[in-house]
Amino acid sequence: MLPHRALMRKPCGATSGDKTDAGTEPYLLHSAPDGALSHNVRRCDGVAMMAAAEDFFTPEECGDTPRDKRSAMLGRFYNDPKSTQGAGMNDKLPAQNPEMLRAMVNGVLSSFKHPTLKNNLTALNALHHCALLDGVLHIELTMPFAWLSGLADLKDTVSEELLRLSGAHEVAWRLTHQIATLRRVNNQAGINGVKNIVAVSSGKGGVGKSSTAVNLALALAAEGASVGILDADIYGPSIPTMLGAANERPTSPDGQHMAPIMAHGLATNSIGYLVTDDNAMVWRGPMASKALLQLLQDTLWPELDYLVLDMPPGTGDIQLTLAQNVPVTGAVVVTTPQDIALVDAMKGIVMFEKVKVPVLGIVENMSVHICSNCGHLEPIFGTGGAQKLAEKYQCSLLGQLPLHISLREDLDRGEPTVISQPDSEFTQLYRELAGRVAAQLYWQGEVIPTEIAFRAL
Repeated sequence: MLPHRALMRKPCGATSGDKTDAGTEPYLLHSAPDGALSHNVRRCDGVAMMAAAEDFFTPEECGDTPRDKRSAMLGRFYNDPKSTQGAGMNDKLPAQNPEMLRAMVNGVLSSFKHPTLKNNLTALNALHHCALLDGVLHIELTMPFAWLSGLADLKDTVSEELLRLSGAHEVAWRLTHQIATLRRVNNQAGINGVKNIVAVSSGKGGVGKSSTAVNLALALAAEGASVGILDADIYGPSIPTMLGAANERPTSPDGQHMAPIMAHGLATNSIGYLVTDDNAMVWRGPMASKALLQLLQDTLWPELDYLVLDMPPGTGDIQLTLAQNVPVTGAVVVTTPQDIALVDAMKGIVMFEKVKVPVLGIVENMSVHICSNCGHLEPIFGTGGAQKLAEKYQCSLLGQLPLHISLREDLDRGEPTVISQPDSEFTQLYRELAGRVAAQLYWQGEVIPTEIAFRAL
């Protein structure tokens, strides 16, 4: 909170109940306690507006001007006492004037571009708080989707500019999350404690769907979210083995519900926890579907930002039942570049479209084989298949993952790569995938404001 005025984005003439596209309008200035307004205000349709730093530049200057040139403009605005643009908010520098400091920080943030941002951080109203104390510029951002890697990129990109403009000797960053709950398919009621369900599917088996789902869930957690995973592959449950929890058995605190198995920070459940490895599930489709729904609904999930649903392969009865009865927020389709896999992935996309489940995008697994001896790259399944499929169905290519022996070895040990090799290039690929999935889910979805819960890192 600013000590003198509350700043919020609104269009000219808007009322408090109007929805706005933040970042495209100037700030609405509320009066100070004594009713006095700053001299540096504009009036538009009878509403007093304070001109933030970005308002002194054209949209072209804000979005396209090189950072060094824009920094010079910002520096002149804040530090030139003769500037007519900077006059009127008294002669204090940004360090001493909260409004100017906030406008300066927002101006710098608006220049940061990132693949997960539809526009920029200023348009997203991400700046929650900023203050300059004892030479340290404190900046707190609040994001509606998992974004920890994005913060690392932001630090590397704009910290030097912020130090120069503010005169601080250090920038202290803090990221909090208000992960948005997004509207579900057919406006279905959600699962208790679960904000968003992401279905990971494939048209056929053997493309690495489960390994992708496990590492995606762990990467979402590494990005700052609270995450669970449900093994929906009734006939071939592999998640317990991949997470090193095959010998675990769920407990029931009340005789009616199951407590999830916690593994590597994930809340998990699977039919694999309830049967032995040599016990085949010889069930017809309706019975398998009912068992899966029971697993989902009768598990005492903790408060989860994302629940990853590892779907069984194919487009049969179980998949159709799941798509229609599970409150899914969005789906990810996994394939390989091979033509045979692409044909089946295409069927999976069509299935989701028919049941009105938003397809977030396609993941191309085994995109290239990496030789463990010499590092030679060989596209053994072909190239460009997933990209063509994404273009055909107008969805995103979310990521391309390699085939390497260590990825398989990590899963066999029950320590997926995101856990066993947190600093590896493979983990970086999974975290980039997680960031794109979380962002795509947010930008494609519709926020349910009353269900947004606050959680700080």
